[in-house]
Amino acid sequence: MPEHQDAAFRTFEDLDVYQKAREFRKRMYAAARKLPDFEKYELGRQIRRAAVSLTNNIAECHGRYHYLDEIKFQIQSRGSLAELLDDLNVCHDEHYLPTAEIVELKERAKEVQRLINGYIRFLRERKAGASLTVRESAGEDELLYEFRDTV
Repeated sequence: MPEHQDAAFRTFEDLDVYQKAREFRKRMYAAARKLPDFEKYELGRQIRRAAVSLTNNIAECHGRYHYLDEIKFQIQSRGSLAELLDDLNVCHDEHYLPTAEIVELKERAKEVQRLINGYIRFLRERKAGASLTVRESAGEDELLYEFRDTV
């Protein structure tokens, strides 16, 4: 966060997780521009879509005021990041990008994933004393919400 800002954030743009994801999105866009012409539409479009989804979901999370919605959008953001990692695997397997660039992008992706996981943890801990858990369901695109008494 720039030094001139308060310690408390005001918008999603002030979140470290968003800032790092935004930088990663820019790098993935740059990688998509390096693809061979025949891949710029298909794989390039997929990379751009997933990269935008990564940052869009972080922003949308911040715009929600319900605990479970916030977590749901962070989990979707993490899913978009996983898609981008697979796209990088395609680029590696097909020799579309230099190996060193792919390694560097994957390292940046790990940092973004660490921040997303940390933000999810923060959201859960902020809901201190809650008896609510969120887990991803197997085979479905939705989250399952469980309510348990902690008494």
